[in-house]
Amino acid sequence: MTTSTPTSQTERLDSLQQRLRPFYARLAEHPLYASFRTVEDLHIFMEAHVFAVWDFMSLLKTLQRGLTCVEVPWTPSAKPESRRLVNEIVLGEESDIYEGKHVSHFELYRMAMQACGADTSAMDSLLQLLARGEDLDTALEQCGAPLEAIIFVKGTFQVIAKGSLHATAAAFTFGREDLIPEMFKGFVRDLAQKLAGSLGIFLWYLERHIEVDGEEHGPMALRMVSDLCGDDDRKWSEAEEAARIALEERLQLWDGIHARIKNA
Repeated sequence: MTTSTPTSQTERLDSLQQRLRPFYARLAEHPLYASFRTVEDLHIFMEAHVFAVWDFMSLLKTLQRGLTCVEVPWTPSAKPESRRLVNEIVLGEESDIYEGKHVSHFELYRMAMQACGADTSAMDSLLQLLARGEDLDTALEQCGAPLEAIIFVKGTFQVIAKGSLHATAAAFTFGREDLIPEMFKGFVRDLAQKLAGSLGIFLWYLERHIEVDGEEHGPMALRMVSDLCGDDDRKWSEAEEAARIALEERLQLWDGIHARIKNA
């Protein structure tokens, strides 16, 4: 294996991003976004999408567990750069600040659902079943989640089960970048005005994710992928495959939600 320089790692990362651009284009242009007409349509979206918001944290915690030491006695982990990056991302995602209070982005999303009248019962049921000790597959089947959400979550946990940190980091970094077109944000803003501000929390969530993904967490996650893949051709190839699968699964989730809205 030839020795690679930091520049060549940067070039690998740039090349990988270029190859993934067609997937991002398909997500940004997905017909789902033009299908929203009513608050009920938004409810359908949120009631499925909340499962992607939730399982995102399991990807993140898998990375934190693998890249830091969470055992006692503590010992220093092997990847100090990625260790710092993942801890910073966890801080923002798990303990952000909204109106002076600390809250995870998942909890904030659930609050947004409640504020606008979306049904949180399936997500709540999943958490209750898991808290009682049910395995994930059983909990997913019993909680009443939309089928497209169940399929998506199972795909996420297949990545986690493989135990490959560089592949998990790639799925986390490339498969979860929320490309929210302006048409969707415009629809939410217009609807929020009609509903006397009941979508205020959701709008804050959307804008906050755009801010932190673009300015903070996105660049951090890219550096983490580069650090974990290093000079290893095999790891870069596996990272690309994980990213492609994650993006395909996001497209399938959007397909399922779009079909549900059309058939409502």
